Amino acid sequence: MYAYNHKLIQRIKDHLRHGGVIAYPTESCYGLGCDPFNYRAINTIIRIKGRSKTKGLIVIAGELKQLNKLIQPLPASSKAEIAHYWPGFYSLILKVTRKVPRNLIGAHRKIAIRVTQHRPVQQLCRELQQPLVSTSANKTGCKPIKNYRECLRQFGTQVLVLPGLIGLNKKPSTIIDWESKKILRK
Repeated sequence: MYAYNHKLIQRIKDHLRHGGVIAYPTESCYGLGCDPFNYRAINTIIRIKGRSKTKGLIVIAGELKQLNKLIQPLPASSKAEIAHYWPGFYSLILKVTRKVPRNLIGAHRKIAIRVTQHRPVQQLCRELQQPLVSTSANKTGCKPIKNYRECLRQFGTQVLVLPGLIGLNKKPSTIIDWESKKILRK
C-alpha cells in the first residue's frame, strides 16, 4: 500500500483548495477527483472528460461522516442496512442536501456516494479530512486509465497525478438507488 507523506498531503490540500483536480488510484482504475463543493473544479472534471453536464458524478469517502454535508440525514434503520454495503464497492444513490453544487448531480435530485474499502483512498480522504469526487480517469467513451504513467501521459499538467496502485476490481462499482433498491450498474 502506498502511504502519502505529510508534504504530499499538504500539496494536495492546497491544490484542491485552489480548485485543482487530482488523479488517484481507486478500486478498479485511476479516478479524477476534486473537492465536491468546488463548482469550478467540478466543471474542470466535466470538461476534461468531455462528459455531459446532465450526468452526475460519484463522491467517495473514507468514512460515512465525511458524506454528511452531501446527503440528507439517514434514519437509524437505513444506517444499519447501509453498514452491510460500506465500506465496500457499492455506490448508493441518496437524497442530497441544499449545499450540494448543481453541477455535481447534473440533472438529478440525488447523488451517488461510496465509502470505499480501498485503503489508499481511505487514507487519502482521512488525511485530507474530506470526501472526493470520484469518476474514472478517461475521456468519455475511452477505457479507464489503470496506471500512474498513462495518467501522466494523458492528462499532463491538467491534473495533479498521485502515485499508487489501483485495486483488484475489474469493473466499476455497483450503483444502487437506495429508495427503490434498484441496481443501476452492476
